[in-house]
Amino acid sequence: MLEDAKLLDDDYDDGRRTWGTSIELDGVTYATSLFWQPLQNKDDPFTEVGEASEGVMEGADLFCIKQGKAPQFGICASKEGYKSGENVAAVTLATAMADKSSFIAVFKVDNGWWYTCVRNDIILSDGDMLFLNEQDAKNQFLSMLAVPDWGRKIAPPEWNLEETEYLDLNKLMSQGMRAKLQKIKALRGTKLMLVIAISAIIGLWLLSSIINGIFLAPPKRPIIAPVAPKVIKPVEKIPEVKPWEKISDPEQVMLNCYKAVQDVVTIMPPGWVIGNISCSTGGLTTSWTREVGKISWIEQALDMSGITFSGRSISDNGNSLIASVPLPKIKQISSPPLKNDIDLKNTLNNLFQSIGQSVNLSSFAYTSPEQNVYRSVQFKFSSIHNPSVWSDLLTKFSGLDITMIRYNTRDKTWEYEGAIYVL
Repeated sequence: MLEDAKLLDDDYDDGRRTWGTSIELDGVTYATSLFWQPLQNKDDPFTEVGEASEGVMEGADLFCIKQGKAPQFGICASKEGYKSGENVAAVTLATAMADKSSFIAVFKVDNGWWYTCVRNDIILSDGDMLFLNEQDAKNQFLSMLAVPDWGRKIAPPEWNLEETEYLDLNKLMSQGMRAKLQKIKALRGTKLMLVIAISAIIGLWLLSSIINGIFLAPPKRPIIAPVAPKVIKPVEKIPEVKPWEKISDPEQVMLNCYKAVQDVVTIMPPGWVIGNISCSTGGLTTSWTREVGKISWIEQALDMSGITFSGRSISDNGNSLIASVPLPKIKQISSPPLKNDIDLKNTLNNLFQSIGQSVNLSSFAYTSPEQNVYRSVQFKFSSIHNPSVWSDLLTKFSGLDITMIRYNTRDKTWEYEGAIYVL
């Protein structure tokens, strides 16, 4: 059900990332942002995990098993900062909230906003992510909030979202089960016993050599050599990658989303109605609601559509289905800002007024871990025109970052959200 990794290769930057790998609660470090997949063979999970580390998430070398009604495994790469033996946050929270098979939550933590999403006891492929940017976390939460039948909706109180609550994360984590990361390529079974035997033989040989060297060899005259002065090399500071130096190509984002929406809306299972569609660099998400008919009808329609889905989940009452579709790989570009805040707002307002289109603009500032402040103008507007039309207009602005595109299937309108970095 979860066939493709949510983190593309381009998400792994040498500099600043938009996501984090761990949170700390009550002195305990928990790993986050793992890629989760269903576990088919509980008796021999290592083969399945190994294949995933060589296929859907090449380079992964650590994993964790989530037991329960729907067993899963999560994988990650130690090169991103993960460590063997670390507790895994998603498993602890899922077991702490086992009374609710489906929940969506964002928790404010010291180093960001941890988003987690569990549907029918399954951690979704994009349901475990530590966002460093609050707006990214909010966009992801809102895109999933439109899906019906959540057992619990948890969000920071300052977001002022209706029908949401906020719980004490420290208390929740103290009630869940602990699961730890372990190495994928660790030796087990017969191989482990063979290595132990060989190590014992080598150890005996080394011990014999040491005894012969100490007690049987003639004494050696000491050699006195001058001690070279210790040279301490200064630590080289790696320059910070500015956010506009690694932007997902906005033209590709808009056109890929447009094509994905066109493909999904053609799926019309009898008795089921498609809901609104959300699309970002992480992929497309939508849902269907049953009016008449059966679950098998929509499953057959999705299977025969020719579309590769990264995740599907049916509600407990069988009346709704949520599905996600991965986007093709999007290249990263450097697009430095050219205007200051005031000039850009004036230019945008003048452009939208000239074509009779309303737009909401707001200033936004982000402070990086290196304490550098980056500013942008965020925009949001609705239009009857599709992304292929708006692509030509919006991509003229350097520093453009498209964060979300939504399609209202009932009104046939498009909603665009994004930001343009400023000087």
